Amino acid sequence: MPFDLHDTIAALSSPPGPAQRGIVRISGSAIRDALNGLFRPNDPSLWETTRLPQRHPGSFWLADIQRWMPVDIFLWPTQRSYTGQPMGEVHTCGSPPLLEAILTAIYAAGVRPARGGEFTLRSFLAGKVDLLQAEAVLGVIDADDQVQLNAALQQLAGGISGDINMVREDLLSLLADLEAGLDFVEEDIEFVDNREILARLTSAEARITSLLEQAVDRMRSTGTARVVLAGRPNVGKSTLFNALLGRGAALVSEIAGTTRDYLAAEVNWHGRPIELLDTAGWEEQSEGPLQAALALREDQLQRADLIIWCITADELPNPLSKEPDCGNARSLTVLTKCDLANTTGPATALRVSAVTGVGLEELTATVAAELSQDSAAPQQLLGTTGARCRDSLHGAVESLQRAREVAELSAGDELLSIEIRVALEELGKVSGAVYTDDILDRIFSKFCIGK
Repeated sequence: MPFDLHDTIAALSSPPGPAQRGIVRISGSAIRDALNGLFRPNDPSLWETTRLPQRHPGSFWLADIQRWMPVDIFLWPTQRSYTGQPMGEVHTCGSPPLLEAILTAIYAAGVRPARGGEFTLRSFLAGKVDLLQAEAVLGVIDADDQVQLNAALQQLAGGISGDINMVREDLLSLLADLEAGLDFVEEDIEFVDNREILARLTSAEARITSLLEQAVDRMRSTGTARVVLAGRPNVGKSTLFNALLGRGAALVSEIAGTTRDYLAAEVNWHGRPIELLDTAGWEEQSEGPLQAALALREDQLQRADLIIWCITADELPNPLSKEPDCGNARSLTVLTKCDLANTTGPATALRVSAVTGVGLEELTATVAAELSQDSAAPQQLLGTTGARCRDSLHGAVESLQRAREVAELSAGDELLSIEIRVALEELGKVSGAVYTDDILDRIFSKFCIGK
């Protein structure tokens, strides 16, 4: 590794730019030695003697401007910290020149500038987090929306790690039983019968297969859902499109068939990023330019994650109000122009009015809830984690499949033990129980400095 883990390191930990608070993070055994000439605590005896995590109010000397600045230092004086080393954070107002002056003074005291990911790397090597949780730190930093943030926080909390570790523990226990039986083969002692072996292998294979499917699904997903407004001509799709955006993006007319192309806009509804599309009206037969518009509409419907099927409240019943077959996409029926007519419409339809705003908030909340079902699983691998782990999970599944075949054929516990060991090694690569320097370089090189 290109890092000297015995150095004391420091870096800006809060986001760059002005803010109400800025944080400089320091980690290493020489924290107190580096700060003693710079920091004047309000309670010197507590600063020198405490062995517990503690906030230390005081002043920091800035040689460049020749004055003391009020700061708080949060000190973890033992190895019971995020990095597994003595660690501290200097908290003060988030003025970029002030934070730069603090860092300059700390570096002048012999502390080395931290490199990207070095704090989290030390946490991993100290056993505070595994590789899945380390990647989740990066996922929290890079999250673009609430869905991605929730997935990263779930992974950081150790849910996925716990699932993998449970599989590993069960396989280790099974391996111990098998090898104990091999040691006592002459005494004809059976520590685990074949039926139990098959049950435990099948369970482990199913759980790892589920994680592998999540990894593949996350790599296919862009994170932005496609929601398409559809319906027959002149049902108010474009007016609804404009109302949902809060601006006049689509041309609106009383003449049916005004929309000949499709319009797209990015929105964020209740923490969910969405690409909202307005399409041409639904018609069974068409010729000329409209035929090309309807072909574009068909393409958008096929690629949609959710279709909002619009029908009008003032023209029910209508033979075209029944939504067509739109493939595998889910659909949501919306009763538009509800301000123009007093009719109930379909029992499952949401009533909205683009003119008065009635039902728009309920519509956005319903759409977000429908889409959130795609990511409702509590154990969901981040995209970066899935890309790294896919091959290892696939290797573990293949090994368990071979182990199950060996057990079904009663081909010998020696072969069975070998396949289980291969599966354990592959799972160890996922959690970080087995790792190489190039794997760590690949992961932690993506981190920004200070994390």
